[in-house]
Amino acid sequence: MPTHLLRNRLIYFVIGLVFLIGVFLFVGFGYYLSNPAEERGNDQVFFVREGATMTVVAGELESQGIIRSKRLFLLWARLMGYSRSIKTGEYRLSSAMPPLKILETLSKGIVIAHPVTIPEGYTIKQIGELLEEKGLVKNEEFLAITGDPDVAKRYGISGQSLEGYLYPDTYQFGRGLPPMSVVEVMIKRFWEVTGPFREKIEQSGMTIEEVITLASIVEKETGRAEERPIIASVFLNRLKKRMRLETDPTVIYGIKDFSGNLKKKHLTQRTPYNTYVIRGLPPGPIANPGKEAIEAVLFPAKPDSLYFVSKNDGSHYFSKTLIEHNKAVQKYQKKRRTRRRKTS
Repeated sequence: MPTHLLRNRLIYFVIGLVFLIGVFLFVGFGYYLSNPAEERGNDQVFFVREGATMTVVAGELESQGIIRSKRLFLLWARLMGYSRSIKTGEYRLSSAMPPLKILETLSKGIVIAHPVTIPEGYTIKQIGELLEEKGLVKNEEFLAITGDPDVAKRYGISGQSLEGYLYPDTYQFGRGLPPMSVVEVMIKRFWEVTGPFREKIEQSGMTIEEVITLASIVEKETGRAEERPIIASVFLNRLKKRMRLETDPTVIYGIKDFSGNLKKKHLTQRTPYNTYVIRGLPPGPIANPGKEAIEAVLFPAKPDSLYFVSKNDGSHYFSKTLIEHNKAVQKYQKKRRTRRRKTS
């Protein structure tokens, strides 16, 4: 047989062999990607730490028995460009999931969501404590971000912190999220809720910061929805007359490590938040108000009351004059003191 024919046959044979090997590898690779490590594997909580590489993630998946081959998993991830797109967080994975499904879950960031409800009137300190209790962020890191005036400025807020602008709502957060991501979700929700009020805020003659500051005071003064517009009108009336607001929640906010017992000396102590001493609004919000408190400030009731006192049942008595107010204080606070003596 001529040499050139022998050479051609050899080339065809090698090409055929390489093709068969390629087909074999492709079928085997496809089988690996589409078939789970176990048919009946149990769900496992798998955590991708911030900054973890795909190599590290694949190694941990293999060591936990979720995948069979770290190398094949890595090869496919790199071929498909997944190696740089995995998201930090807590996942629910299983060895009964095909590697393709696992890669899709990691790249799309389909993390375990933990619901957390931020009540209206919570301060950033209370929110940080709640989020840490839920295992979502470290309180110290959360407070460092929310208390940074540069961060506030970045979000268009001219205040010393994000107090007032972390909207109280029910959120779904995955564990392992950077604290900044959690903060961004809350601020985004704040602007979504307050956006429709932009024109009304301009018409009010107040800045957004002033509206939210007053709304936070209204939020802390009453839990009754029907009273919020009336209390807002009292404070607005007092501001117009250049009267001091004289509201206890602002005093409490200005006391470091408040023990829960508001004393007379606190009411005369000069702090930026003591509205028994300063005139006008305090320098910023004292809590994070909900939509109803913000609406109360923008759409207050019309009565010309200037005073209110607690009736000790969650509601308040409103007065137009100081004489009427003093009588109400005598009536309701005297009853309160009498009850205290009887129970002590």
